[in-house]
Amino acid sequence: MKIRILSDNHDSAERLRATLAQAGKSMDVAVGHATSSEPLGAVNGTVPDVVVLDAFRPANLGALEQLTLRYPQIEPIVITADTSSDFLLQAFRAGVREVLPISPSPEALHAALARITRKRGGSATNGKILALTSCKGGSGATFLATNLAWVLAAAHGKRVALIDLNLQFGDAAMYVTDQKPASNLALVCQQIHRLDAAFLQSAMIEVAPGFHLLAAPDDPAHSTDVRPEHVEAILKVARTNYDFVIVDVGRSLDAVSLKPFDMADMIFPVVQLTLPFIREAKRLVEVFVSLGYPMSKVGLVVNRQHKNSDISLQDVERTVKAKLFKTVPNSYDTVAASVNQGEPIARLAKSSPVTKALREIAESLVDDPEKASKGWLSRLFATH
Repeated sequence: MKIRILSDNHDSAERLRATLAQAGKSMDVAVGHATSSEPLGAVNGTVPDVVVLDAFRPANLGALEQLTLRYPQIEPIVITADTSSDFLLQAFRAGVREVLPISPSPEALHAALARITRKRGGSATNGKILALTSCKGGSGATFLATNLAWVLAAAHGKRVALIDLNLQFGDAAMYVTDQKPASNLALVCQQIHRLDAAFLQSAMIEVAPGFHLLAAPDDPAHSTDVRPEHVEAILKVARTNYDFVIVDVGRSLDAVSLKPFDMADMIFPVVQLTLPFIREAKRLVEVFVSLGYPMSKVGLVVNRQHKNSDISLQDVERTVKAKLFKTVPNSYDTVAASVNQGEPIARLAKSSPVTKALREIAESLVDDPEKASKGWLSRLFATH
């Protein structure tokens, strides 16, 4: 956890640093040169997880609110002489949840950190973010994302979050459930100051035990409520509470959609064996290269594969200049039945070749030495 202390007093800042450093070996504590009246100075290259504002004055609440709005992933700890009920209410509205008196005891500081850690889901392991994206419309990326999430949860007992980031026409929920979402991604972003593990889960559909889905906005006009920093904050909370966070990115390339690619452990462009798909896959991979993404985290998924296709898998790898991760065979009738009924294909058609392929993908992703694939993907994950 990265912690930055802002204080006008060098001695006080050093005492706070020493106290916070005792909270654990994983604490990365630094003293900032900015004052508590300039909290935006806390962000200098790397965004910290926690900002401690020493000797904070109520007049600076406006500046602090700017910080929490711009960087919702930051948790402020305010140390102040004013602990009146009026100030506490104003601080709460500004996004502050931890207010301590001047010269707080080590026990009070450690307790505040513990509450923040629990809120961020710090007791869970660091989950893997998998970003699936369509190289071209109709690739089947949403079908694969939702059904893979179901297999990981149902067959492997993993906690899985699926985030539908197709902001214009997202419909991931209908692939695996008939439940109507009570909330969605845009509504979460509108209340980003409330974001924690409990709030995120309350906004999601429980598709199956361990499988939660955050729906896309039901009105495309609300897509403007979703900003890159919101997506980053949501993914950070999700990955500390789930074993896998699967993001159905959609087809747009903008600041919002690039954020899950930036944070992903693996990126799966979904392609079919036709020239239009392969051309778009090549363009997409070129974008990833230009953005500096290591090609080791990009794996092509060929969907609806025909063994007698005019285009070979080797042709795809050579043309797109990316490694093939997995193929999913064509089984139109079974997949159509799954989509039309809103039933996961692994439950509806257990012997389907598509179900078999999804199970193989899931087994290659889980961190299970007896089931995990010995291929390049499992070796990559073993280094994390």
